[in-house]
Amino acid sequence: MNANRLSELKTHLEEERVSLERQLAEQGLGEVDVDEGFADSAQATAERSELIAVEEQHESLHKEIVAALARIDDGTYGRCQNCGAEIPEERLEAVPTTTLCVACKQAATDALTRQ
Repeated sequence: MNANRLSELKTHLEEERVSLERQLAEQGLGEVDVDEGFADSAQATAERSELIAVEEQHESLHKEIVAALARIDDGTYGRCQNCGAEIPEERLEAVPTTTLCVACKQAATDALTRQ
């Protein structure tokens, strides 16, 4: 991958990191009112569960982005962490936080489905 394209991907990842950090800071889960009626309490619990799931997804993506930025800085970005092969630019553009080439990702997915 050329230096210009790598710089563009880094900028995009940094913008995503900042956006996620802002969203995580703004997410307020609040407390569920235990004095609510059963139906209202169930609704509040369901909504809280959804908010927690979204927050966990944001935190996970944030960690992946921070790790990708670290790989860019240390020069290992774009190399498969399993086999060491170069990850195609098209894959990095589609999934900029990826750590595996297509073959290793497919092998990992196949191994999970066999279990």
